[in-house]
Amino acid sequence: MFTINEMPPRLDPELVKLLECAETGTIGHFFHSGFVDRGIAAVIGNARVAGTAVTVRTPHADSTIVHYLTKLVRPGDFVVIERCGDTRHACWGGAVSHAMKIAGIAGAAIDGPSTDLAEIRKIGLPVWCRGPSSITTKLLGLDGEINVPVTVGGQVIRPGDAILADESGVVVLDPSKAEAIAREAIADQEDEILLLERLRKGEFLPDISGATRLVEGNLTPRRA
Repeated sequence: MFTINEMPPRLDPELVKLLECAETGTIGHFFHSGFVDRGIAAVIGNARVAGTAVTVRTPHADSTIVHYLTKLVRPGDFVVIERCGDTRHACWGGAVSHAMKIAGIAGAAIDGPSTDLAEIRKIGLPVWCRGPSSITTKLLGLDGEINVPVTVGGQVIRPGDAILADESGVVVLDPSKAEAIAREAIADQEDEILLLERLRKGEFLPDISGATRLVEGNLTPRRA
């Protein structure tokens, strides 16, 4: 059986632009939840995209629901796919990538492998997955779900969540909190520019960061 729920509301375009100025690694300095398992890695290393989560659950070797999704997705959507523990079959490859690219999605994260990685890179579609596989899913027509809560890389993702993904990983954010998180990350990134300038002028990183104080204030006394 198949379940097809309504497409979620799209994120405000201004929020998407703001998120794309933030780095997932910077968010990781102060935020501790929402990070997808690092085994789901970027196929294109220099991509950074944000978008509205459109969720898919496709079990075992059946990718019928993924093919069907290509007629529903909208520009700016970010597809996330739960594979129900299947790390053997690739549910994503060249044909799906082309269809999704034409539809205008921002990117996709698959909790499983993909095939045709060179083709994905060639067309420039930002995809995150668990590496390559030559064993692909089939159009079995058995079951699958669209726009239900899913678990991808250990994170529960709901339709309409805000997704930010770059070379360091994928983070899932509550849309109501995403702006504040993005602004904090951007401010930290601006502070880092000032830090680098101080390093170039001769200061030491631990003196700036406070590591010197922490280490030297807790030294083990030397024995006589």
